[in-house]
Amino acid sequence: MIYTLTTNPAIDMNIRSNELQANTVTRTRDAVYTPNGKGLNVSFTLQHFGVESTVLGFFGGFSGEYIVNGCREKSVPVLPIWVEDATRINVFLNDGRGEYNLVNAGSFVPREAQDELLNVLCTLDSPETLCISGSLPRGIDTAYYEEILQVCNERAIPVVLDISSPKLKELLSYRPLLIKPNDDELRDVFGMTASNEQEVLAAMAELHRLGAQNVFLTLGSRGSYFSNGSDCWQCGIHPVKVYSTACAGDATLGGFLSLWLADKNAVVPALQRGAACGANAAESAALGDFAKVAEYSKNIAVRKV
Repeated sequence: MIYTLTTNPAIDMNIRSNELQANTVTRTRDAVYTPNGKGLNVSFTLQHFGVESTVLGFFGGFSGEYIVNGCREKSVPVLPIWVEDATRINVFLNDGRGEYNLVNAGSFVPREAQDELLNVLCTLDSPETLCISGSLPRGIDTAYYEEILQVCNERAIPVVLDISSPKLKELLSYRPLLIKPNDDELRDVFGMTASNEQEVLAAMAELHRLGAQNVFLTLGSRGSYFSNGSDCWQCGIHPVKVYSTACAGDATLGGFLSLWLADKNAVVPALQRGAACGANAAESAALGDFAKVAEYSKNIAVRKV
């Protein structure tokens, strides 16, 4: 079983409006409310492609109940750790000129809840992979990542890391199965740039040296790169009219993992599916329905570097 961990889930509200103006009432339209969080989105994407996974995370209040119920309605199992604070609600608004992302800090997670999650990780049934995605909520120090990875190392659970924390650099010593930085994270966490292919290859080599077994580097409109330490591939994009980028990166990772986790040689189709999922999500509210993924995949070029 694949498990996804979202320590700071959210309800996402995607809305549209006419051009925003200060000190006036702005009427919105097309409001879409979805259970969300980076790891949840990976699970929802995996589920679409018939790959089973279970959601782990901290949830609280009416908003936490909404997310947990939403997972179960999608037939995605969830093992919630309950906290007193309500789970956050984020707002993504497109006014026709640009996108505004209003992201809240999240609920407070006390130490006893953190310990409860560690106990769950110690007793998971047949864990094949743990995918850790997203930010940490209030109350959790970055050292908690190490506690999680220590449990995973003891149980020989491969770990996928998709986090923006400066702690990511230190966590590479635990030899995660896969990391998925973007160009901003590559710069902010590792102090490296990816303005051209030579810099990308140098960055990939350094990330492997630090301990990452596989690296999936996403560069937005410039596509992505994947390296397994021996070979490297570059993947293009399918251009779309952007509705919201909120879930695109999660959809990309979920689409990639839906093929690659089962067959590490299926790099090319996995990259194509990941890029197609990301494009289809970007032109949709939340994750969308993935209706165009098969079509888009055919038009995405992948080359070996």
